[in-house]
Amino acid sequence: MIKIRWHGHSCFEFSNEKSLVIDPHDGVSIGIAPPKARADIVLITHDHFDHNQARVVEKPDTIVVRESKRIDDIDITSIKAYHDKEGGKKRGEINMYLVRYDFLKFLHVGDLGHLLDEETIKKIGKIDMLFLPVGGVFTIDAEEAYEIANKIDTRVIVPMHYKIEGLSLPIDRIDKFLEIASQSYPIRHVANEIEIEKEDIPETKEVWVFTL
Repeated sequence: MIKIRWHGHSCFEFSNEKSLVIDPHDGVSIGIAPPKARADIVLITHDHFDHNQARVVEKPDTIVVRESKRIDDIDITSIKAYHDKEGGKKRGEINMYLVRYDFLKFLHVGDLGHLLDEETIKKIGKIDMLFLPVGGVFTIDAEEAYEIANKIDTRVIVPMHYKIEGLSLPIDRIDKFLEIASQSYPIRHVANEIEIEKEDIPETKEVWVFTL
């Protein structure tokens, strides 16, 4: 069994024997509550203030990762991408993380700012969950997120990096993405923390919307 918890914005926590947190923010800088987690492993997709606050979730022995790495049975593969459509010239390079955590294989794309080419999609392969920004402005927007979600062989699409209550960043709400995605996929609204077993992963694509 794996627990998955959304801490707002792009920050997700995965836990069973080890706690893995991706893209922690400090809360106060973006107008929402900080992550309440103590991570064994922290993945940082890029060094922007709303994604790289490892100190908020660190313990003395926390491992902070910014590249491909294997830690015990957790396999982490970094796939380079960009924060913009100009090859990183405006906002820089990012790491997308392809992670095998217990039975779950997932991709967290960070602040992806462009569509993915066929070579990258082939490298990603078949996954269980795709964590995808949908808020536009600094990342891909709703239409681009939908296009990527269609191309990647995933069972679950998890929207992230969109406007929620209190968030001070000028990005779009989730509504437009859900309006587009609902034409193709079931939309499931889940809690901010869920527990899943391997058999809970659906056979066909669904959108899972976490709530705070």
